[in-house]
Amino acid sequence: MSDFDAIVVGSGMSGGWVAKELTERGLKVLVIERGKDIDPLKDYSDMKQPWEKKNLDRVAEDELKRDYAVQGDVYAMFESNKHFWVKDIDHPYESPEDRPYKWRRGYHLGGRSLMWARMSYRLAPLDFESNLKDGHGVDWPIRYEDIAPWYDKVETFAGVSGSKEGLAQLPDGQFLPPFEMTAAEKVLKERLEANYPTRKMIIARSANLKTATEEHLALGRGPCQSRNLCFHGCSYGAYFSSNSATLPAAKRTGNLTIVTDAIAHSVNYDAKTKRVTSVNVIDANTKEKRTYTGKVVFLNASAIASAMILLNSKSEAFPNGLANSSDQVGRNLMDHVGGTQVTGIVRGIEDKYTFGRRPTVSYIPRYGNVTEKDKPYDRGFAFQVYSGRSGWYGERPGIGQEFKLANRMPGDWTITLDPMGEVLPYSDNRVTQHKSKTDKWGMPIAYIDATMRQNETALMEAAVADAIEILTKAKIEVLNNPDPKKPNVSPPGQKIHEMGTARMGRDPKTSVLNGWNQAHDVPNLFVTDGAFMTSSAAQNPSLTYMAFSARAANHAADLLKEGKI
Repeated sequence: MSDFDAIVVGSGMSGGWVAKELTERGLKVLVIERGKDIDPLKDYSDMKQPWEKKNLDRVAEDELKRDYAVQGDVYAMFESNKHFWVKDIDHPYESPEDRPYKWRRGYHLGGRSLMWARMSYRLAPLDFESNLKDGHGVDWPIRYEDIAPWYDKVETFAGVSGSKEGLAQLPDGQFLPPFEMTAAEKVLKERLEANYPTRKMIIARSANLKTATEEHLALGRGPCQSRNLCFHGCSYGAYFSSNSATLPAAKRTGNLTIVTDAIAHSVNYDAKTKRVTSVNVIDANTKEKRTYTGKVVFLNASAIASAMILLNSKSEAFPNGLANSSDQVGRNLMDHVGGTQVTGIVRGIEDKYTFGRRPTVSYIPRYGNVTEKDKPYDRGFAFQVYSGRSGWYGERPGIGQEFKLANRMPGDWTITLDPMGEVLPYSDNRVTQHKSKTDKWGMPIAYIDATMRQNETALMEAAVADAIEILTKAKIEVLNNPDPKKPNVSPPGQKIHEMGTARMGRDPKTSVLNGWNQAHDVPNLFVTDGAFMTSSAAQNPSLTYMAFSARAANHAADLLKEGKI
């Protein structure tokens, strides 16, 4: 007799969805979280006043260098929320010196769903067909039509604000009302679309409740207050997180058990039944070992961590790691590629300002090799668009009346184009177990060997050149004048979108999972975090993780009901 119907390893973006769907189907579910529990009253800092935060909310330099060598330059890390990010000194991993990998992590209930940027875009039909058409990686085993109803479901429950635009490369969804563009963004949108009929600029689609539905209110969630304090945790529950939405929904069924401070070590496999039977955990504080049994296991620990659990789960049947007969576990590690931001000054709107602090940006969807063909690169990139007015923060010089007059009015309107491009699946971009080093719990640390390549560089070269041309044609003065031939190319991991380490595919010889996120080798094992991704597309991936997680969870519930797993 199993302890639970299902065990879910990880409580973040995807694990929360699996827990919600399975418990609502009547299954008894255990969620295993390696980090601590979260208490909003103690752990959220969105209600703290500026003067209550140390060092103007900046982490001390010596502490950054000592404890947060990798996490320390994350844009969403502050003194008041640093406990949302792991201490690198306590959670080591390695990568080659000339190929650094930026592994950003948060070990606590809800995981990175508490710190994500909330950008919520669907993959398009073309994204599910790109591998087959250009020969990179393997073909997705499903198509857009298979996942579209699940996008509908998760958008409605999560609450995604946005506008319907009718773009083939960025399908519309079930949206709450959109946030408004700033005056600078409206200027750029008008001029961009006049200069380039093949390009569009839209308000970003964001998992912030512009308005709250009855379903949202029933979970204790409220509408967004436009404070832009999301990275500190939201006491209103106004942005989507496991903690504000999926886990509370699972708890109200009475079918959910959560165990925190429990590090998943490995999954046990029974060669006779050809099924997984249980998950081994190590207590994060006492190092005590425990085992939980379940009829089905979902791995949702994040792409790298889930791959490490599979690699750690060796047996006579799977000497190279659980469900790894294809030798694809750990391979095809993808992220997104970023590069040089291009910033300009927007003149003529000095009488305009903004009210509140909108928690989102604007967006120029991919156009390369979509509405504009024959580009000198494969796939494409999009731009996130940031804007605002400088000044009014007391940084201008002077004292007394001179200082007051200088700071009476805000400064110039600036607008920034920040590119993000698709990374191709390369089989030798991979994570493996370190051959000799272990962590404080005795588990092999990750060795991550991945790099950006020629196509990613070509994307960023084109993106910088395009951004300069876009602003120049729009009569917006470019401030930083970067060299398109020497763009910054972000290291893997920088965009915090790791994926691909247990990819889906049609052929068990070349992939780990089938079209239901179910392991080819082990029918009661599922992986629905970023590890399943077969290609990365150019869009932020979290909404896709959610949709696939909901779909796979319901499929697993059907199979359990039918006695097939």
